[in-house]
Amino acid sequence: MQKILCIHPDDDMLVALKDVYQGEQVSWNDERFTLVTETPAKHKFARRDVQAGDILCLYGVPVAKATRPIAKGETVTTENIQHYAAEVDVNSARPYHWQAPDVSQWQGRMFNGVIRADGRIGTANYWLIIPLVFCENRTVEKLRDALEKPLGYRTDDLTSLTASLLGQLSENHDPVIPRPFPNLDGIRIITHNSGCGGTTVDSQSLCKILAAYADHPNVAGITVFSLGCEKAQIKMFKQALNTRNPDFDKPCLIYRQQDWHSEAEMMQRAVAETFEHLKDANKFVRQPVPVSALKIGVKCGGSDGFSGISANPAMGVVSDLLVTLGGGSVLAEFPELCGAEANMIDRCLKREDKQRFVDLMQRYEVEAQACGASIADNPSPGNIKDGLITDAIKSTGAAKKAGTAPITSVLDYGEPMPDSGLSLLCTPGNDVEAVTGMVASGANVVIFSTGLGTPTGNPIVPVLKIATNTTMANKLSDMIDFDCGPIIDGVAINAIGEQLFDKVIETAGRDYIVKADRLAQYDFIFWKRETSL
Repeated sequence: MQKILCIHPDDDMLVALKDVYQGEQVSWNDERFTLVTETPAKHKFARRDVQAGDILCLYGVPVAKATRPIAKGETVTTENIQHYAAEVDVNSARPYHWQAPDVSQWQGRMFNGVIRADGRIGTANYWLIIPLVFCENRTVEKLRDALEKPLGYRTDDLTSLTASLLGQLSENHDPVIPRPFPNLDGIRIITHNSGCGGTTVDSQSLCKILAAYADHPNVAGITVFSLGCEKAQIKMFKQALNTRNPDFDKPCLIYRQQDWHSEAEMMQRAVAETFEHLKDANKFVRQPVPVSALKIGVKCGGSDGFSGISANPAMGVVSDLLVTLGGGSVLAEFPELCGAEANMIDRCLKREDKQRFVDLMQRYEVEAQACGASIADNPSPGNIKDGLITDAIKSTGAAKKAGTAPITSVLDYGEPMPDSGLSLLCTPGNDVEAVTGMVASGANVVIFSTGLGTPTGNPIVPVLKIATNTTMANKLSDMIDFDCGPIIDGVAINAIGEQLFDKVIETAGRDYIVKADRLAQYDFIFWKRETSL
C-alpha cells in the first residue's frame, strides 16, 4: 500500500494514507520527502516550502491560505493555515465538456419498483403518519404502535431480552407474526418540533415538506393529525399539497383532535380507518422498471480525510452512471460547497442556474453572518481531527459525490428535482436536515458516505451508508452497508463505484435492506429558517 497520495498534479499538499513519522523518507513518483513532523493518516503535509500568505491547492483548486511559513514535509494544521475560497463570478465560467461513462453493461437493467397510479416510481411502499404540530407527536406514535406490531412490522430484541431477564420467556424467543399485507413495506411516522410557536413562514415551509413526503412515490397514503389551534393549519397543509401536486389522489385521512370528545374516540376511528386503507395500499405489487427511474441523493456526514479520495469519488461514479442512463441525482449541503463554487458554476449548463447557485450561496452566508457565524464554520471537531481542517478542504472532497456530470438544475430546499440529470439542492450540512430535504425533492434512494460513522436514516427512503475506510466499516458493521476502504489500498475508484451502483440497484428493488432500516433509524428534521416566537 502506498503511504502517501497526490490527488492532483497541481496540489501543494500530499495526503498521508498511513501515519508517517518525523524524519521518515517517503516518495511520490520521482519526488522525495523527509517528514519534518509526524503526519497522522488522513492529514496532509506540505509538498513545497510555503510562505505566509501563500495560497495552497488541494484537488487542484485553492483551499487554504498559509498563516505562517510551512516547511516542505511539515504537517498542515489549523495552526498554520486558514480557510480560503476564491471569489467566483458567473461571467468567468469556462465552457464545460463532459465525457459520459460507458454504461453498456447496465443498458436494459431493471429493478422491482412500485408504480403509482400517476406512473411515478417508488423504491418502497409505506403508509405514512404525520403530525401538523409537535403537540401531536405522541398521537402519531400511538397510532404507529397500534398498527406496527400486530401487522408484523416490528421486532424488538431488547424487549425480548428484558423479558428473558425477568424469566418471562426464553432468551431465544422471537415470535414471528405473519404479515397480512405482504406488499406493504411498513408503517412509518414523522415527528418534529414545529408547526406552532414560530413564524408563519416556518409553518408554511413545514407544510411544504410534509406535503412533499405525502406526495412521494414511496408513500401509498397518509394519516394526518392536527391539534386544531396550531399555525400549521389543515388548510395550510392542503394548500401545500395542492401546490405540490394538483392531481394528488392518495388516501389522506385527517383528524383534528380538538373536534373530538376524547383522544380514545379519535384514536379508535384512526386505527379502524387507516387499517381499511392498508388493504388498498397492499394492492401495489412490485414490478420490473428501468434503472432510469432511480433518483438518488448523494450525502456525506461524519466525514474524514479519506472521504474525498475513496467513498465520495465512488459515489460520484454512481451519480455519473445513473445520469448517463437517464436517471436523476441531487447534491445537497451548500455550506460544503464553499470553496468548490467555481467548479459548480462551470458545470451549470444554464446561466440562470449559475446565477441562482451564487445567489443561494450568498443568501446563506448573509443569514449565517447575521448569527455571528459563516458557512465556512461548517467543519466539526471530528472533521478537523481527521484531516478536514478548512471548509474548502472539506468542500472540495464533498463535491466529488456528484461526479463530473453537467448540472441541469439548481433548487432551493425541498423543491422537486427533475426526473433526469444532476441537480444542486440548497440545504444545510446538517445530516438529517439535508437528507430530509433531498427526500422532499424526490430522491428515492440516498447514498451517504461516512468516515467516522453516523447512523442517519429516513422514514420513507432507504439510506445506504458508505464507509470511507475499512477499519470503521468493520467496527460499525451493523451501521455500514458498503465499504470503499479498498480504494485506499489501491483498488480503482471506478471498480468500486460500479460495485456500489449494483448495490444501489439491489436496494431500490428491496433485494437488499439497508442497515438504517434494520436499526429502525428513521430521522426527520426540516430546515427551520426563522426564529421561534
